[in-house]
Amino acid sequence: MEKKLKLWDAVMIVMGSMIGSGIFIVSADIMRNLGSGYWMIVVWLITAVMTVAAAISYGELSAMFPKAGGQYTYITEIFGKPMGFLYGWGMFTVIQTGTIAAVAVAFGKFTAYLIPSLNDAAPIFQSGEFKITWIQILAIVVILFLTFVNTKGVQFGKILQNVFTSSKIIALLGLIVLGFVLISQSNWSSNMSFGWDAFQNLKQTEWKSISGATVLGGIAAAMVGSVFSSVAWENVTFISGEIENPKKNVVKAMILGTSAVMILYLLVNFVYLNALDRDSIAFAANDRVAVAAAEKMFGNAGTIIIAILVMISTFGCVNGIVLAGARVFQTMAKDGLFLKSAVENNKNGVPEKSLWMQGIWASLLCLSGQYGDLLDMISFVIVLFYMITVFGVIYLRIKKPELERGYKTFLYPFTPILYLLIGTGFCILLFIYKPQYTWPGLGLILLGLPVYFFINKKVINLDNTQDED
Repeated sequence: MEKKLKLWDAVMIVMGSMIGSGIFIVSADIMRNLGSGYWMIVVWLITAVMTVAAAISYGELSAMFPKAGGQYTYITEIFGKPMGFLYGWGMFTVIQTGTIAAVAVAFGKFTAYLIPSLNDAAPIFQSGEFKITWIQILAIVVILFLTFVNTKGVQFGKILQNVFTSSKIIALLGLIVLGFVLISQSNWSSNMSFGWDAFQNLKQTEWKSISGATVLGGIAAAMVGSVFSSVAWENVTFISGEIENPKKNVVKAMILGTSAVMILYLLVNFVYLNALDRDSIAFAANDRVAVAAAEKMFGNAGTIIIAILVMISTFGCVNGIVLAGARVFQTMAKDGLFLKSAVENNKNGVPEKSLWMQGIWASLLCLSGQYGDLLDMISFVIVLFYMITVFGVIYLRIKKPELERGYKTFLYPFTPILYLLIGTGFCILLFIYKPQYTWPGLGLILLGLPVYFFINKKVINLDNTQDED
């Protein structure tokens, strides 16, 4: 593959893939679960530490295996094809494609702020609870358009990514500054007055004081949103084969990009705590905390400002995930674990068929309306695969210390162990307190095992037939 992406482009892929619609929404659920400004900040700080620690740890693997496929390649190289396939299976069935669908629909929903007729229009088709709306159609148009753009070469996808990611970073910085300048009556003191006391109010009834194990359960539930808002940075590893000097630039991009995004996220939450009181954050209409804060800053124009910002943010996010994801499925195809046609590059040097397979399945998830439920179920699985990959750094240090490492994990072994401890705590708490977030997602991934053995059996049978010939 041609090396057309520089360090700046890689950083834009990291940041653009991370910043979607989550930061504008999930703080409402965090506040409902914990009810205190202190705890809201703690949840984002824990998520920031997790995210940057994982990125630092991944850097060692990216330097060792600087080729397309990224995390799939790392898992396959360290733990073998079955584990690699389970990751790839999860990526295609819901992790990558479900994220594309969810973020594209968020684009459609915020577009409906500017074009109310989108919200008011009757469904195109409805049968019972299943329906197809114009917002879903708009989401599909965005997915297919960005898929088409990326088939024209990585240069086109790169330009779009840089423009939209730069735009949303500038807009977020503006929102952060104005969030302190334009608010005449700050709510910061009242939100922080609860100190380390935690409260819960999940159904807009009354705030109830919580302690002990309930607080731990609340933290785990709250982190489902913050963690999901902070994933997809690893997408840059999928496209390593097209980055200049990947042994150095991929790790730099991951560390710089994740650190910058998590700082932005923290500052945006400071704005929420400054602009809005506890109830206004927890029970913002449709969880759109950013809209409520912007209305405090700009009046009625705030809704339009945030709608445009989220449209820019989600459009760029979809582009980054579309651009990177197809490279994983192409690498899987080369390993005989995906459709053979996904192997080919088109005349523009990109895996066109893999891009279209990804785009079509993501579009079908949009139509199904189930992407949101699926994503709730697999946030836990995403962290699980992060943990497996981070553990791979320690495993290789022990099993193969002689391997060349162009970059070594900063503060090893503290950094990967820190991630593993936080990740383990998160997963255990979800298992105990929110099993609906864990078992269905884990089951979906494990469904890949019979698929793997079926594919592997076919490959073995084909090899035996060729040997007999």
